[in-house]
Parts: sequence; C-alpha cells; structure tokens
Amino acid sequence: MSTETTDPRILADADLPDLPGRYSGKVRENYDLSDGRRVIVATDRLSAFDRILAAIPWKGQVLTGISRFWFERTADICPNHVIAYPDPCVVVARRLAILPVEIVVRGYLAGTTGTSVLTLYRRGERAMYGTRFPDGMRDNERLPAPVITPTSKAFDAGHDEPLTPDGILSAGLLTPDQWETVSAYALALFARGQELAAERGLILADTKYEFGTDGDGRIVLADEIHTPDSSRYWRAETYPARFAAGERPESFDKDFVRDWVAKRCDPYRDPIPTIPADLIEQTSAVYAQAFETITGEPFRPDASGPTPLARVRRNLAAYLGRGEVSPDPERP
Repeated sequence: MSTETTDPRILADADLPDLPGRYSGKVRENYDLSDGRRVIVATDRLSAFDRILAAIPWKGQVLTGISRFWFERTADICPNHVIAYPDPCVVVARRLAILPVEIVVRGYLAGTTGTSVLTLYRRGERAMYGTRFPDGMRDNERLPAPVITPTSKAFDAGHDEPLTPDGILSAGLLTPDQWETVSAYALALFARGQELAAERGLILADTKYEFGTDGDGRIVLADEIHTPDSSRYWRAETYPARFAAGERPESFDKDFVRDWVAKRCDPYRDPIPTIPADLIEQTSAVYAQAFETITGEPFRPDASGPTPLARVRRNLAAYLGRGEVSPDPERP
C-alpha cells in the first residue's frame, strides 16, 4: 500500500539522511545515534493486519501526545525509554534491546485480527495463549479477569504469531525472571490504564506493550502505551446497551478502518483497496477526539512548518545540533 500523498498535513515518511542507523517500522522511523540514544519519529501511517492501510493527517502527533500522557502517569510502575520530546511527532529515547515477545493484555473477548481471542474463539478454540476460556461467551463480553495473550514480536514486517508462556520459556525467548517481570508490569500498567480511562468515561478493553532491556539488563517499557493504535477503547456509557443488543461497542480506535477493509478483501492476502477520502478525514477526526477524550486536553495540530517533515527536521536540528540534522527539508 503506497502512502504517497500531496496533503501538506501528512507525515507519510520521515527520511532523515543526516542521521545514522535507520530502521523503518510499520508506523515509526527509528534512528540510532552513536551515543546510545534512539530518535523515533511517529509518522501518520496507519497499520493493521501487519500492513500499511493509509496515512492519516496528524495521527503521528496524536500517538506521540497520548503516549507521553501515559508514560508520565505510569512511570511509578515501571521504567520507560523516554529522554525528551523535541517535536510533537518525535521522542528521543534510550536505545534498548527489544524483547522478542509482544505482551498483549485483554480484558474483553474482542478483536478482528487473526490472533485476536474473539477470532479464535469463534473458530471453536477455547485453550488459547496458555489460558482456557469458558464456553458460552458472547462477542465483546468482559473476561472473568484480564489475561495476557503474548505474541511473537514481528520484525522486518513479519507476522505476529500466538505464543504461550510455556512456549516462550521452552524456546528461550525470555528467561523465567523476564517473563515474570514483564507479566507483572503489563498487568499493573493495564490496571492503571483501565482505572484512568474509566475516569474519562472509557473502557480500556485491551492493549499491547513492548519491552526491552537496557545495558544493565533492566526491563524497560518501550514504543508506545495506551494509544488508539496499540489499544482498544470503548465508550463506557453506551457499552451495556450495545452489548445487550449484540452490537459492536462504540469506539475511537482503528477497528472501523479494519472493518471497512475486511469487508472488501482478505486483508492478509489481497491488495488493500484505496481508503476513501471521507473515511481518511473521519479517521483523522477520530484520532483527534481520542487525544482529547483520553488526556482531557484540547488537540492542537502543529502546523508551524510548511510540511510536518520540515518541522521535524527543524526541531531535531535545534535539539541535536545542526551538524547532525539539516533543517533544510529539501536537502537530499
């Protein structure tokens, strides 16, 4: 799926040739500096089904702002990778060795991807991720208690695969101490997330966490936390009536984009159809609304540069020094 666009609001790519060690993720561009810092730029790309579906105006700024909100409110639970925020789409972080297991915590029987508990449950599976789920559950029903459903961490655009705790340990993906630590961190982070989300009239239904280790072997929270990309939020006020009626909960995550795509193709095999312009604008508005609802603060798009990339280059040049980043967006 191409993210080429002439929309001056969109940061579809973040090519910073002055910086070393580039690694391109599905949504973020990463640069490893020689001093052990990592520059992470959140683009406006929207990823689902392990693919890029579209680019959404201001999405990168929303994700960075929401992650900042949550990193600051969970720092007492576990350490995180943040050093500074030189731009609304950029975090400068400690470089970590990312653990090869993605920790997904679920509070509800929900999801649309091939690894979601709802998808697997509908296929008749009850033993999933090392947990046995009871019979007779309905779509989007609350689980008896939050569960961890780990998946392999897909690098280089690979596909996530379901894992079990026994499988993680037997394969040597994590040590027993690491598994115990990340599990405890994840459940505590999820509990804090559900608590604060409830204060904002929201249900945090599920989320994913990525952890890494620093030079001392300490486990540190990385990537993003409790954003609409990494989490599923529902509106608490309308959830009971919608659940009783068998309707999809009201949300502001990217599930409605997933649903639009999934109704028109096999998103894991077929070419992704072009997302209509009106759905792009709707999605942008939903992300802005998500920021305001989660943080309680107004969302103010930063249009201080001719393009978001020009602004990123300018702000990084000021933060890192012009010898490391050229502020000229036209420089090759």
